[in-house]
Amino acid sequence: MSSDQVRADPGLTLLTLYDTALPEVYGYLLSRCGRRTLAEDLTAEVFLAAVQACRRQPPPTPSIGWLVGIARHKLVDHWRALEREERGLRALDGLPALDDDPWDDKIDTLVAREVLDEQTPVHRAALTLRYLDGLPVWEVARDLGRTLHATEALLTRARAAFRRRYTELTEGGPA
Repeated sequence: MSSDQVRADPGLTLLTLYDTALPEVYGYLLSRCGRRTLAEDLTAEVFLAAVQACRRQPPPTPSIGWLVGIARHKLVDHWRALEREERGLRALDGLPALDDDPWDDKIDTLVAREVLDEQTPVHRAALTLRYLDGLPVWEVARDLGRTLHATEALLTRARAAFRRRYTELTEGGPA
């Protein structure tokens, strides 16, 4: 009998992994989006996507890392959809896009969380993937469906927008 014939059913593996993986996936999402209902919705989407993936041929080997990877993609998809919606609303209102300039400083975590939550979805996604998840720029580009150069420009704008708002909140600058 070959190893392919003895391979465990990925659906059963996912089912046994569920109790252990659920808090990990939910915690990952909650720490990045900061909203319980959104984290709950995305967690449900992650497990639905995992079940669908287990039905494909060849089936994956379910693990917590694999599920967190799906969670990252679901969160990025959410931010992309939100950005498309906001971009359309900005265009209808005639508002300009945000601009920018990079920075590196030690920051207050609570203020940083508030500022990150205020950013546009695409800026929030780029900053989260790059600085919270620690992905290299090329992986951020891949996850966001952008070119490397477009992602570098996006990160520059996102850092500048973040810095501007953070400075406003911490130094009492213009709001």
